[in-house]
Amino acid sequence: MSAPFVLDSNFFIQAHRMHYPMDVVPNFWLKIKELAEKGIIISIDKVKDELNLNKDELTVWCNGNLPEDFFKETDIVIGEYMAVTAWVNSKSTHYNPVALNEFLDSTEADAWLIAYAIANESSIVTHETSEPYRKNKVKIPDACAPFSVSCLNTIELFRYLGEQF
Repeated sequence: MSAPFVLDSNFFIQAHRMHYPMDVVPNFWLKIKELAEKGIIISIDKVKDELNLNKDELTVWCNGNLPEDFFKETDIVIGEYMAVTAWVNSKSTHYNPVALNEFLDSTEADAWLIAYAIANESSIVTHETSEPYRKNKVKIPDACAPFSVSCLNTIELFRYLGEQF
């Protein structure tokens, strides 16, 4: 098996709130649990922190259905994190200060997701799309590109894995 796919917060949040509500599409959530138990998908501690902020049905589901080791510690990828933040700082003439500060906030998951993916030669599953000319937000795919980290969305992940439900 190749390296696991690393899930962004919006993978869970958009599924729960818009595309795959638990009461309407329970098989989606069963599939997520299955893929997590097989180690095909993982996430990081900073994503868990973001998901726990809402204290909602999604928080309860994640805490009760994902393996204990699903959310990986990011303190081991500090070197890669420093490379990602150095790249973003080098773009200070492109991104506005608010975008830079948001991306560089150490409690925000995006830079850590990229660092973890670099360290583990993984792909990131996110709903963010590349917007290289945008100045007010550093998008995950744009920050991944210099590090050759690939990004895909939920449907692309399922297609790649050959999953149906």
